[in-house]
Parts: sequence; structure tokens; C-alpha cells
Amino acid sequence: MDSEYVVIDRILEGEAALYTELVDRYKGYVFTIAYKILQHKPEAEEAAQDAFIKAYHGLKGFNKESKFSTWLYRIAFNTAVSYKRKQKHQFYSIENSIITHQQEADGILEKTDKKKYLQHAISRLSETDQLAISLFYLEELSLEEISSITGTEANTLKVKIHRARIKIADELKKILDKEALTL
Repeated sequence: MDSEYVVIDRILEGEAALYTELVDRYKGYVFTIAYKILQHKPEAEEAAQDAFIKAYHGLKGFNKESKFSTWLYRIAFNTAVSYKRKQKHQFYSIENSIITHQQEADGILEKTDKKKYLQHAISRLSETDQLAISLFYLEELSLEEISSITGTEANTLKVKIHRARIKIADELKKILDKEALTL
């Protein structure tokens, strides 16, 4: 943490090239936040890049009383939400639709089905619930960190995450019941 503040101080003193250290350290998390909101890889990559640019330009205003990661994630969240508001078209990737080996195909289809069902169940949640679930379970952030990112009270997040898990489970039951009927 202290080394992070040293890097930030050095960047502010004119060593702009050091910013790549911060980008490398947080690019995965920033992209994940953007992707969870936008659900489109190229647009999420663009939003993540814009978030890093905004963070760089706003570095002078960074308050060292909070963690840099929380501050950056908040910028990423706001940037992705802005992109979502501008979003007009939904894009679907067909890159992985061609499968060459039958054994691979079976394994891939099973994983794809599980992922598809889970993504569908999660997509039925509100945007903030989707983000909270992703940050809590996938990124393993604390409730306090998620609270700082989303601007939602930690106790409220705890309840939202609990209710979201119940909604996901209910949705998966509905999906799997329908799937079982078609077999």
C-alpha cells in the first residue's frame, strides 16, 4: 500500500511512465467491472481504458486517506455506467461457435451451458446487484470496498447480496426445470 502511494507521488512529480505499474496492477479488476456492466468485451475494454485515463488526469485529486484501488474502481464503475447509458446495440460474439473435436465439444458445451444458465440468472438481477455479486464473489472484495465503489451502505449490500443469491437460485431452478422438460 505504501509503495503504491510512493509510485503515485513519483507520477505526480513528473514520472508519468510509472503509471503503467498501476495500470498493470489493476487492469484485470477494472476490465471486470466494466464487462459486468456492459456485457460486451470491446466496449468494456474501451471503458476500462477511459477509466484509466480519467484516473490519471484526476490523480492530483486522489485522497490518500482511502485505498487507490477503491478510488479507481469507483471511476471504472461510473465510466462503465456512462457507457451503458449510451449503449444502443447489443452485440453477440460467435467466435467460439465452431467446434472441431467431439470430446472437446462435450466438455465445452457442458461448461458453456452452466455458464449460460448462470449468466442468464445473474442477468435477471438489477445492474447494481449484478455488480455487487461479481465484486463480492468473483473479485473477492470486502463489503466496505464494494460500498466505496458503488456508493451503497455495507449493510444494505449484505442484504442485497443475500437476496440476489436467492433470486439466482430461484431463476436457476426455473431454467433447469424447463431444460429437464425438453430432454
